[in-house]
Amino acid sequence: MIRPAILADLDALAALENVCFSSDRLSRRSFRHFLQHGHVEFLVDVADDSAQGDAILGYGLTLYRRGARLARIYSIAVSPNARGQGLGKRLLAALEARALGQGAAWMRLEVRADNVGAIGLYQAQGYRVFDHYPDYYEDHTEALRLQKSLLRHLSPEETPWPYYAQTLPFTCGPAALMMAMGGFDVGMSLDRALELRLWREATTIYMTSGHGGCGPHGLAVAALARGFEARVRAVGGGAEGLFADSVRDADKKAVIRLVEESFLAELAQAGASVDDAPLTVEELEAALRAGWAGLVLVSAYRLSGGKAPHWVTLAAIDERYVYVHEPDMDPAHSLTATDCMGIPIPREDFARMMRYGRARQQAALFLRPRRSV
Repeated sequence: MIRPAILADLDALAALENVCFSSDRLSRRSFRHFLQHGHVEFLVDVADDSAQGDAILGYGLTLYRRGARLARIYSIAVSPNARGQGLGKRLLAALEARALGQGAAWMRLEVRADNVGAIGLYQAQGYRVFDHYPDYYEDHTEALRLQKSLLRHLSPEETPWPYYAQTLPFTCGPAALMMAMGGFDVGMSLDRALELRLWREATTIYMTSGHGGCGPHGLAVAALARGFEARVRAVGGGAEGLFADSVRDADKKAVIRLVEESFLAELAQAGASVDDAPLTVEELEAALRAGWAGLVLVSAYRLSGGKAPHWVTLAAIDERYVYVHEPDMDPAHSLTATDCMGIPIPREDFARMMRYGRARQQAALFLRPRRSV
């Protein structure tokens, strides 16, 4: 039976901790602190024939942060005598349910990189590695950082936009554009050849390092060439252009601006709308309702742990959530298409995610098939 931990459980919890862990143990003082203070979820699993603290088989502890949509599993322990009975999975599910009830959208945790059993349990329940901490534990072992969305993803039947995973680190824009175009043209072949062709047409040439990324203007030009009507939103680029603040080299800045000016000239010649008004979730929702597809550039830290701007495709928006297709299906993090399709993000969180960089830039592209006159 799982129930909230109480102060009378203190002795049993301390004893369980000593049995389960040889280092990085929670002290008796720490247990007392968590039992007496708020902003935590402290659950214990006790034997069915007893409600006493000395019958504790395992515990789970989650920490909450005021004003955040993240919950963090601080510790889970199961008595060696009770392992193999699904107690860890049961405690994990209970902590997730309580966190969701508290308004958390994401659950995170750290786990020893050499704890194969725990990592397997978490990954089987939908957790994915997104970062790591070297030299994290007392014995200098590395910690893996895992996270999971607690909200229900959209199914393929609930969105008209197909899923396509980018095949290269710098092609999130083309992949997001392919998903948007594929929703209107079910016969379109979403493959790597098209992905690379779009990247060549839309790239800004330079980003922070390596291959160039794609901005909204280049992606809009590529969409226009394929029979789509396009509307661009680009906020905060200034005279140097979007992405220019991500590089220091003056020549690179000049190239970024020159490429953007070329794209802007093509868009003007085609009569495409280019706007620099601030973008809101309400506007995204209205565009989807009006029959447009939408791509938004976001700060993707909560999606993949990355810190660079990253393109996603809008899958749907309702009164509580923005659902996105995340093109970065990173095999190193054991992600699948199911993990990356229709990811639910609370509207207020997404409003923060669609600003990036020191200038708090925004970028989005809306498209739909060109209407005949």
